[in-house]
Amino acid sequence: MNRRSFLVAGTASVAAAAQSGGHTGAAQDKGAQRLPVSKLQDFEKLGYGMFIHFGMSTFVVNELPDGKAPAQAYNPDRLDVDQWIQVVRDAGMKYAVLTTKHVAGHCLWPSRQTDYTVTNSGNKSDVVDAFVKACQKHKIMPGFYYCSWDNHNLFGSVTWSATKKGEKPYTTSLYQDFQSAQITELLSNYGVIGEVWIDIPDMLGQGYRQYLYEHIARLQPGALIMMNSGISDQAEYDFGRNWPSDLIAIERHVPPTSGHKQWREYLGKKYYMPGEVCDPIGKEWFYVERDQPRPDNELLDLYSQSRERGANLLLDVGPDQHGLICDRYRSALLRLSRHVRG
Repeated sequence: MNRRSFLVAGTASVAAAAQSGGHTGAAQDKGAQRLPVSKLQDFEKLGYGMFIHFGMSTFVVNELPDGKAPAQAYNPDRLDVDQWIQVVRDAGMKYAVLTTKHVAGHCLWPSRQTDYTVTNSGNKSDVVDAFVKACQKHKIMPGFYYCSWDNHNLFGSVTWSATKKGEKPYTTSLYQDFQSAQITELLSNYGVIGEVWIDIPDMLGQGYRQYLYEHIARLQPGALIMMNSGISDQAEYDFGRNWPSDLIAIERHVPPTSGHKQWREYLGKKYYMPGEVCDPIGKEWFYVERDQPRPDNELLDLYSQSRERGANLLLDVGPDQHGLICDRYRSALLRLSRHVRG
């Protein structure tokens, strides 16, 4: 089923599909979520992962670029993706999530949907392929991040960069077709992916979000799907902006002192939704030369509070312009690893 025919099927059937998770057979362990509680708890047991922000933003030194830099501006001269995942392993992390495409719109794989990719860049390596292979080699669960805010591949969309006062950003159906095609490439060509992280999901609208969730689930049935719920401790979850999602993102916060509430209710049904704290090792998501890792006690507090309050920690570390995780970040992670519980 393509996106248009899915939407034509009607809002009621879409909601029903989301609540049943597309399953018509045996009931789940508990709750109305797509995946069994046991599968979600296996993810919670992983506990600690690395968010890897790397791409055009690294080279233009701007987290939110306008998408106008030439593809050749991306040019790591010592790219070593295996080194990243060795650091993940040595830090005691169990999974990693790579930014396959961020706000700049530049793709770390040779996408057939745009020429703004590694194919036309200073370094033509398929970073996505190298990332998955390194994860397989070092027994780390791979995950993909994909940003819906795209300043290069607009297709008539209005992003946060172009909104006027009081205006809400949005994506067109042409952009949504583009995103679906890129997600298909990512989830069809690189093997089993454990987590799929969709950023800025509110731009997509409820109908396309429902379609995208089901599309991802068809391509990677075992993957946990994250629609980023944003900067909050997520004591309250905004279903209207983020649903459907298997996980709850707790960005730049830790869960409340009462702990992360896994069970959430929506439209009269209960869903088990693990929490995932995401925060950078310093202040910046992408590598910036002046950005230092937080003091050891602050990183330990971030880790301990995330885990003790019932959420995973996805700690962001940005490789530098050479394409390496720098020594100061690696050293901080290794010091923290002494306190990481198995």
